[in-house]
Amino acid sequence: MNLQKIPTIILCGGQGTRLKEETEYRPKPMVEVGGKPLLWHIMKNYDHYGYNKFLLALGYKGNYIKDFFMSQETYLSDFTLHTRTGETAMHNRQHEDDFEITFVDTGQETLTGGRVVRLRDYIDSDLFMVTYGDGLSNVDIEALIKFHKEKGVVGTITGVSPSSKFGLVEVDNNNIVHGFQQKPKNHDYINGGFMVFDKRFFDYLHEDDMIEHGFLRLVEAGELALFPHEGFWFAVDTMRDLDETNRLWDEEGGPWANWCNVGQRQAAGLAQETSGEAFLKKINEV
Repeated sequence: MNLQKIPTIILCGGQGTRLKEETEYRPKPMVEVGGKPLLWHIMKNYDHYGYNKFLLALGYKGNYIKDFFMSQETYLSDFTLHTRTGETAMHNRQHEDDFEITFVDTGQETLTGGRVVRLRDYIDSDLFMVTYGDGLSNVDIEALIKFHKEKGVVGTITGVSPSSKFGLVEVDNNNIVHGFQQKPKNHDYINGGFMVFDKRFFDYLHEDDMIEHGFLRLVEAGELALFPHEGFWFAVDTMRDLDETNRLWDEEGGPWANWCNVGQRQAAGLAQETSGEAFLKKINEV
């Protein structure tokens, strides 16, 4: 099996209502961190490990995602446009990424499990991966797949232990406070996304399911494993989360960015705003 041909499904169809300030106008995976969509950051990590084949499960404002990737070359390159014929001639052609992307409209109201089911015909390998369009992590994709193959199960999810957003008060048996813990790390795991399945998973998943319904059926069959990840993981769910993620990018270079360290950002062109929206904003400020 050519492992690099394993496709990754990214769930991009939800409305992201808890981030409505941004998602009223664009899908949540297109909310920008450092001038690039969350979706791009997620894809770059998979590509870093050689997995550059993606199936995007589109729904809410899916055309926004299509337009972004279809327009990347014009954002990055000089070109001449003949307005009457529509012909273009590209100059100093720039290709920032090497992704193979299949865009699939999986419906406006479809649940996450149904979105995966609707991509079944686009999967031509024994294994496939699935992740959400709002989780940033430096998870080692190579190690994840190796772990999955060693366990020999139908599915593997990545377990993460995020820090609490709230501080804890420490008290003794007499309820006397003797300390505080600021944003302590949880000791239990949650599903952080970054999942691997073999095609038998479709036997456990129905079109009207959340993907978690399939997990429960795998658990009953003893066919679900957990890959523990102790590194960086962060879900962008609210404006506060988005602000924190941009701070991490600006001040620390993005601890999820396996593909690039802080010193390489300028050389790699990652500081360049190429989203179109950012470009127009900059023009209006002049």
